[in-house]
Amino acid sequence: MPENLSRRALLGLGAATGAGALLGPLAGAASAASAASAASATSAEDDGRPVAGSDRWPTAFALPNGFRPEGIAVDARGRAYFGSLVDGRVLRYELATGKGELLYAGPAAGTPSLGMKADDRGRLFTAGAWGGDARVLDTRTGAVLASYQLAGDPANTFVNDVLLTRHTVWITDSLQPVLYGLPLGPGGRLPGPDQVIRRPLTGDVDHVPDEINSNGIETTPDGRALLVVNMTTGALQRIDPATGATGKVDLGGGSLPHGDGLLRRGRDLYVVRNQANEVTVVRLDAAGRRGTVTRRITDPRFRVPATVAAFGDRLYLPNARFDTEPTPDTDYDVVAVPLH
Repeated sequence: MPENLSRRALLGLGAATGAGALLGPLAGAASAASAASAASATSAEDDGRPVAGSDRWPTAFALPNGFRPEGIAVDARGRAYFGSLVDGRVLRYELATGKGELLYAGPAAGTPSLGMKADDRGRLFTAGAWGGDARVLDTRTGAVLASYQLAGDPANTFVNDVLLTRHTVWITDSLQPVLYGLPLGPGGRLPGPDQVIRRPLTGDVDHVPDEINSNGIETTPDGRALLVVNMTTGALQRIDPATGATGKVDLGGGSLPHGDGLLRRGRDLYVVRNQANEVTVVRLDAAGRRGTVTRRITDPRFRVPATVAAFGDRLYLPNARFDTEPTPDTDYDVVAVPLH
């Protein structure tokens, strides 16, 4: 397989360790152990800037051994949700304390919980990877409010990341050049199973067979289109959600290899580049047709972070450790870094 993180690696059968190039050398390295990570977090002050709800909030906390985190969502109250690549469990943590509990035990089939987003109605939308599905959970009780079979061929699908917009929940598929949509009704009403949108991507589409392609998803600054990063090729793609028409964002000749989760704040797009142990910040034009890399966020506590969520002045990243053979005893954690 190529050096980019492969489907084989995500299935826990071994991970690639190579690196690509983004407008220059890659930066960042994995920390040796979670104990060292926690010590680094304790000693690392956030440059004196106010972060989250208090500068006393933990800058790292442990997740259960063997959990294999992939997705993260944070709600308006500072509660973080983490999904497991192993069995679909979802944990709920208080960012103020770093303490958490089991919210959802996972589906009976044991398929994963990957990308996720929480809305302001107490709902958590979660992608189901090779299960080809999406689930909507109650953030208070963990009850499944709705489930949707998105892919017609679950054997050749990897439903990956989730984006909430005003009228639609958009979900990427890493093995198929398609977007799935859950149209929301008045008051955010959930759609019926027969209302799922399957939007094929057309035009200048990057897609490498049997590799992880479309991954993180966000909106353009003007809100008129979607942005999706291709983890294998490094292309940042701009997609018209009404038609599926796709084109590449002009990054001045650069690319974003290992691009995983996306987060946009204003015109700044934060791109988690997992194997590079880096968050690359791209400054976009309003339409999202052009972008310039303005800075790179690295931290010695990064151990192949998969995605990102923001709260206050912090970015929170779960360390997925895709470069480590997973076992029931493998340790995992979450680290926080300054947003600015």
